[in-house]
Amino acid sequence: MSSPRTAPASGYVADTAPGRGALRPARSWLHSDAPRLSLNGPWRFRLSPTASAPEDFSAEGFDDDGWDSIPVPSHWVLQGDGAYGRPIYTNVQFPFPIDPPHVPDENPTGDYRRHFELPAAWSAAERVVLRFDGVESLFRLWVNGVEIGSASGSRLAHEFDVTSSVRPGDNVIAVRVHQWSAASYVEDQDQWWLPGIFRDVTVIARPAAGIEDVWLRTGFDDGQGRIEPEVTAGPAAFPVTLRLPELGIEQVWESPADVTAFAVGAVEPWSAEQPRLYDATVSTAAETIALRVGFRTVEIRGDRFLVNGRRVVFHGMNRHEAHPVRGRVFDEEHAREDLARMKRFNVNAIRTSHYPPHPRLLDLADELGFWVVLECDLETHGFDKVGWAGNPSDDPAWREAYLDRIRRTVERDKNHPSVVIWSLGNEAGTGSNLAAMAAWVHARDTGRPVHYEGDHPGDYADIYSRMYASVRETEQIGTDGSRAPLLNCTPAQGARQRTKPFLLCEYAHAMGNGPGALDQYEELVHRHPRLHGGFVWEWRDHGIATTTPDGTPYYAFGGDFGEVVHDGNFVMDGMLLSDDVPTPSLYEFKSVVQPVRFTFDRDGGSDRDGDRDGDSDGGSVVITNLCHTADTSFLRFRWRVEHDGRQVAAGDLEVPAVVAGGSARVPLPPVPVARDAETWLTVDAVLAAGTAWADAGHVIATAQLDRSAPRPVPAVRPRTGWRPSEGTLTLGVAEFTGGSLTRLAGRPVAGPRLELFRAPTDNDEGTSGEVEESDASIAGVSNAALWRRDGLDRLTTRRLSVERTADALRTVDKVSAADSARWVTVESVWSLEGDELELRVEAAPSSGWPTVWPRIGIRFDLPDGTAAVDGADWFGLGPLESYPDSLRAARTGRFSSTVGDLGVAYARPQETGHRSQLRQLTLTSAGSVVLRVVALPDTRGRRPGFTLSRHTPQQIARAGHPFELPESTTSHLFVDAAQHGLGSRACGPDVWPEFALRPEARTIRLRIAAAGG
Repeated sequence: MSSPRTAPASGYVADTAPGRGALRPARSWLHSDAPRLSLNGPWRFRLSPTASAPEDFSAEGFDDDGWDSIPVPSHWVLQGDGAYGRPIYTNVQFPFPIDPPHVPDENPTGDYRRHFELPAAWSAAERVVLRFDGVESLFRLWVNGVEIGSASGSRLAHEFDVTSSVRPGDNVIAVRVHQWSAASYVEDQDQWWLPGIFRDVTVIARPAAGIEDVWLRTGFDDGQGRIEPEVTAGPAAFPVTLRLPELGIEQVWESPADVTAFAVGAVEPWSAEQPRLYDATVSTAAETIALRVGFRTVEIRGDRFLVNGRRVVFHGMNRHEAHPVRGRVFDEEHAREDLARMKRFNVNAIRTSHYPPHPRLLDLADELGFWVVLECDLETHGFDKVGWAGNPSDDPAWREAYLDRIRRTVERDKNHPSVVIWSLGNEAGTGSNLAAMAAWVHARDTGRPVHYEGDHPGDYADIYSRMYASVRETEQIGTDGSRAPLLNCTPAQGARQRTKPFLLCEYAHAMGNGPGALDQYEELVHRHPRLHGGFVWEWRDHGIATTTPDGTPYYAFGGDFGEVVHDGNFVMDGMLLSDDVPTPSLYEFKSVVQPVRFTFDRDGGSDRDGDRDGDSDGGSVVITNLCHTADTSFLRFRWRVEHDGRQVAAGDLEVPAVVAGGSARVPLPPVPVARDAETWLTVDAVLAAGTAWADAGHVIATAQLDRSAPRPVPAVRPRTGWRPSEGTLTLGVAEFTGGSLTRLAGRPVAGPRLELFRAPTDNDEGTSGEVEESDASIAGVSNAALWRRDGLDRLTTRRLSVERTADALRTVDKVSAADSARWVTVESVWSLEGDELELRVEAAPSSGWPTVWPRIGIRFDLPDGTAAVDGADWFGLGPLESYPDSLRAARTGRFSSTVGDLGVAYARPQETGHRSQLRQLTLTSAGSVVLRVVALPDTRGRRPGFTLSRHTPQQIARAGHPFELPESTTSHLFVDAAQHGLGSRACGPDVWPEFALRPEARTIRLRIAAAGG
């Protein structure tokens, strides 16, 4: 038995080298028929608190019976109910002292052991290779007591030649994994730190005369395909045969010199919209490798990024590997559904932030169709805290580690047609090591450009990239001849950057309720061809499923595991909640980027008289195809007409096949216009046939046209003869005591009270320096802090007067906050208008309010009387929540929901559930109607919105997690004359000035009736 070779652990964990003993050069992840043996499954496991754990565990005869069992792949901090430590979340911070390349002695270290049987037939193999697809962060490897080597690069593949150490029959593999190492300094991505062997471990028999690597580079031009093959194999492997049966191709290469480029004739190109793949094999007498080939040409021509000669617009998502139970452990079924969901929401691109994903994900991207920006496993963001002093990106001692990372990234995934851009990494400052990485990529792959956002001057990246540029700055970047300076650029560097394609590698920070202004960015993309879209940050929340001490389940974020340093809920910033539920922002994204644009002829024969029912002339609609490749033949167009949200007519719209980039004018059907109801025409573009990601009939794009006949708004009836009022009063369905409402329709109620506060969203709490020149926001100070400073969450009321007439009641209140000299005067008038009860509220602020307000509204508290108010039916915008700068997904119609479903279970409770442009509202209890409300527009035609919630904004604002919200049987109805926009200020621009709510006088008018009214 061989004795284990050992070395001081500290000599490994503080080494900037990428490891010792791993095979180089790296190679593609290939589907080979060579024998392989998965080592996934249960392994023996021991966790030690420091890196200097006992070394004898690697010996063959070591007794590990007292060890625990742990699954591979997995993260040890997600196993054993906390017995193996806890996850740590940081965004920028390092969870250890900044002392590169050293890490603390308190370095959790996991030792793994398992036995495996090597088949006797493998004795014919030329080599036996042991492959690790992902281990965080540094690991050392022994086989049968012999140390094989070490490796770092957590999201990268490493292979080791173990031929001389294995034998037929029983073998023992031992792996030591250190949570922290020098590599941790260059893996400071915005995500959980999750140590362990978290991707596949495989033993591979490499046959004599086998193929070490294959790269089938493809091109497409004028309908013709070409292949530039690269085959890595020894002379004994030849002849090598390439077959593409569907194209009738069989190329036999007798020697390496024969492996040259060749034309393949007419082919269908690959694109994200039409991901056409051809099955291919590359084989020798000993091995066959299967590939799926997509023909496409990627190029930059001037300031345009093109695939197959056409400009690409990225409607993308930054995608981490994240699951609430498995962490970064890959599950193919879940990943396929994840990507299918992206397709259903019109996502066409993925940036693999900030590391290569599991290689099977790219197979799925090839198959389903995505433009992929494949990013290297590199980020050093924590050095920003010390002014980038000691940043490895410009330190020659780290050069080989940087180059090893980009080589392993490119070589592993070079065969994927979906990969159209290589990205060097993220938020690693800049320096010569990044420039060296770019130079290596340029030399290795001339068919894909290099991206790196941190190269602001454009010294080595091919694409000008930024994150969280404001709408105004993005427009300046897209405008020819703009003299506006670019970030960190001299005028000459700025001029050079403006000659390149521009990409927002991160924008629209999707944290909590938001972001707003997606449509503003999209509009710029269509006006300025240099702008190529971008990638939302990010696809999904990273919550980890856990429970409170009493067993209540919730999704944990930073700080929930007792971390010494952490970045709170900043990890919950996705358009998908941790449990895979799409947020309203994802529906907004889908609508903003929909690949079909509808432009209605709004004057097309509407019935303008308004004195009769009848059909309007249909008019026409211009349908523009915004696709990159596909014509509209994959779609079917449907129309329907609704009167006050109730369908009265429907049919199919005959639309010719519109080529990508083209338009067609299509006549609309006659529209039956109602006299006493709103008339809305809706057109949907739906899938004509099922796909791998959605069924036939799935809605791709939607547009609405208001064809309503004009109808007058009831005028406010002036009243005179007001006199002081005391005691009780009944007006229709309302009962009052001392001027205060006590019952409505026989149910206890309190209100209306002025509400200016909303539970701050993550964007409201944000302190981004970019405030879009909003004179009511302050750079570096959150709006939420200003609202609390001004007491909007603790308003008090002083009643100035109570007056009445025979059929009306008027109260005047002065609303203000402690330690504030500013106020709002609120006049409320209840009146009988025929058989209807009307409430008119006039809110007028004093002068001197210095900041934006979150809302201007009124609140009714509806406690549980005989039965709780638990649902709502409404006619207005829906079905999901909407805000002034996030309305594109909303449509006018009739909708219903329970109280619980009206809001979104954001990871940190915050403002949610607002529905805009309300017309009619019915409150229900156990399915029975409780109250009917009609909302009238103000004198400028502005309609209020509503929210129905079990909690007040103040209660929501005090809760850090959903489980901290108090139990409640009271429903709170908010009717808002206006709401502040959402913006993206959690990590990006503030609310655009147009959607900022400045203090102003507003009016709310409601008509209220009981169940039968």
